Amino acid sequence: MYYADKSRRRSRSFAAPLPATEVAAAATSTVLILALIIFNSALAEAEIGVNWGTLSAHRLSPRTVVDLLKENRIRKVKIFDADPDVLRALKGSGIQVMIGIPNELLSAIASSSAASDLWTRQNVSAFVVRGGVDIRYIAVGNEPFLTSYSGQFQSYVMPALLNLQQSLVKANLAGYIKLVVPCNADAYESSLPSQGTFRPELTQIMTQLVSFLNSNGSPFVVNIYPFLSLYGNSDFPQDYAFFDGTNHAVVDGPNVYYNAFDGNFDTLAAALNRIGYGQIPIVIGEIGWPTDGVLSANLTASRVFNQGLINHVLSNKGTPLRPGIPPMDVYLFSLFDEGAKSTLPGNFERHWGIFSFDGQAKYRLNLGLSNGLLKNAEDVRYLPSRWCIANPSKDLSTAANHLKLACSAADCTTLDNGGSCSAIGAKGNISYAFNSYYQVQKQKLQSCDFDGLGMVTFLDPSIGDCRFLVGVSDGDASSTYRQTSHRLIIFWSSFFLVIMLV
Repeated sequence: MYYADKSRRRSRSFAAPLPATEVAAAATSTVLILALIIFNSALAEAEIGVNWGTLSAHRLSPRTVVDLLKENRIRKVKIFDADPDVLRALKGSGIQVMIGIPNELLSAIASSSAASDLWTRQNVSAFVVRGGVDIRYIAVGNEPFLTSYSGQFQSYVMPALLNLQQSLVKANLAGYIKLVVPCNADAYESSLPSQGTFRPELTQIMTQLVSFLNSNGSPFVVNIYPFLSLYGNSDFPQDYAFFDGTNHAVVDGPNVYYNAFDGNFDTLAAALNRIGYGQIPIVIGEIGWPTDGVLSANLTASRVFNQGLINHVLSNKGTPLRPGIPPMDVYLFSLFDEGAKSTLPGNFERHWGIFSFDGQAKYRLNLGLSNGLLKNAEDVRYLPSRWCIANPSKDLSTAANHLKLACSAADCTTLDNGGSCSAIGAKGNISYAFNSYYQVQKQKLQSCDFDGLGMVTFLDPSIGDCRFLVGVSDGDASSTYRQTSHRLIIFWSSFFLVIMLV
């Protein structure tokens, strides 16, 4: 009835090889630090963590982001690849990390133990050194069983897991770093939570997967999005998506469900129990509420949902099928807005952050980490305070093509129906598009020309809740895509070289 989430796609980057000297140092240091790390892990408690995505044209430096995490006492972070710049910034921070392997890399790792060993050396062993990165999990793929993938990655998951497990054994890391496979909630289904089952075509592989996870002490990681349920279903009751009570409670035998999260969570719990693993721990890999892009995505709704979720999970009440047993950990999606993400699922996809792109808290939120409300990033270096707007003395009748061009290279999703800038008028739309492009281009003078229709102003043109941004200068976001392509080329070159030498 109320449990399925609309599936979403992501494209993430790959990590580059590190110098052989660093790899060798990692190997010799690993054994020395494992005892201390394992002791510390035994003391860890379930916490609220965050997803740190980097698909943005306006990126803070990794060092600034790590400082922001530490200032807010966020001790658990999930990243979607193994970006060496991000990992280097996390060294010595004490933050527990889940690193990701993109779906596109699964086939190579599944087909070759040598490729698995190579990836592990470059992206894990090289960083798990004294004073290094506290890597706890490796996410093998990201939602690889999505219905929309039509089984594209399904056959690679188990072989990749088996190869990576052996690679961790060789690196003396298998007792500490756990492999997981983040799944979307569309992997299971039911009309009532207690009747939860995995999709018929996934029953066999899910049984294999969960058996592997259970044997190796790994949790089941799931991404749950009540917002997507609401967005994709006009009959979905809005109050059921939140945690403040509902007039649409779901009665399931002796159990009553007052929010979509508990219903979804217990549908998974029932599906796991049905295949014989009802007690396996569950981690929420992604959950959140966007703040812009459509009418139901706004600051108030996001704050109410996220605070309600945090309070609910940290109350340790659990759910009807798992009373007193909340998720092991919950990773909020997301730390920042990502203005370069695909908008195929919806314009909201670029606005999940609890912080704006520049590390400023969007609203008052208590993460329950003994640190009060969110604290802003410090010492952020902005570009100069200037904006590009439509020249009021020019005829703007020919500006439509320029607006389209600007929005193809920059983020204009707030202009659409329901967005925070949807009511600023035609001239305002042109100015917003011009400025978005101008900031992405690092305020280069020619980027505000638009055949003479643009002009630079030093007066902030923001209107009400519609913010005309000024970019940041302390992260080299302009090279994000070049770096991604470079890392991809390097890995595949190394992979083919390894295959030739085996």
